[in-house]
Amino acid sequence: MPLKIRLKAHEKILLGNVVITNGERPAEFFVENKVSVLREKDIMKEDAATTPGRRLYFLAQLMYMDSGNQASYHATYWELAREIITAAPSTKPFLEEISTLLLEQDFYHALKVARRLVDYEDQLTEPLRVSSAD
Repeated sequence: MPLKIRLKAHEKILLGNVVITNGERPAEFFVENKVSVLREKDIMKEDAATTPGRRLYFLAQLMYMDSGNQASYHATYWELAREIITAAPSTKPFLEEISTLLLEQDFYHALKVARRLVDYEDQLTEPLRVSSAD
């Protein structure tokens, strides 16, 4: 079954290793084969991976988009996941779910859970950011 994608005007999407930028009007197209797809809003650039949760999201994104190097990304992922759980045990449910999805090669859904981990990490560190601004 093809994947239906709708793009807003000027929206970008990463389709495999190709960046597609939509024109001035909304567009709709179908992807007929299996390929990694990420919308611009879901793409994290390396310089934005500034916290452990964001680095983990970035690694999951690399696993999804660069399947040829998954083994090296996996090794780094497991090391980082252990560090995160040690520092913040309350993140364990997120990491268990992400890890399961990655092992099942369900990278898209792993990224969705990793985004929730980043949001949770932001909640945990919010008091630190507020007190350091004082």
